[in-house]
Amino acid sequence: MSMTDPIADMLTRIRNAGMAKLQKVDIPSSNLKVSLANVLRSEGFIKNYKVIADQKQGVLRVYLKYIDEKDSVINEIKRVSKPGGRRYVKGDEIPSIKNGMGIAILSTSKGILTDKAAREAGVGGELICTVW
Repeated sequence: MSMTDPIADMLTRIRNAGMAKLQKVDIPSSNLKVSLANVLRSEGFIKNYKVIADQKQGVLRVYLKYIDEKDSVINEIKRVSKPGGRRYVKGDEIPSIKNGMGIAILSTSKGILTDKAAREAGVGGELICTVW
């Protein structure tokens, strides 16, 4: 069965694993998903990730982060730009998520960036998701 939105699948797996209090979640790997996991790790939303090679496309293993072993660091992770309706923003129109408490992740000409990094670089792009 083909998947129409692999990024939404990744975000849903992370959201569900956080609600189930799992320590790790396995996701089919791609370069874009690894870049998203790298941003989530650098912003402190996940502990770590690693790519496990297999005979197919590989597996992205994401290690989740919790506060006091019961509450997930990720309160909400939401897909914004979808295959049926892409959402692009200019560099000066990038939204602030929860007054700076959360982040927006964008796909720009300079790679996958957070909202803050995209503002500093002065670039816009596709608004992939928001996390807080």
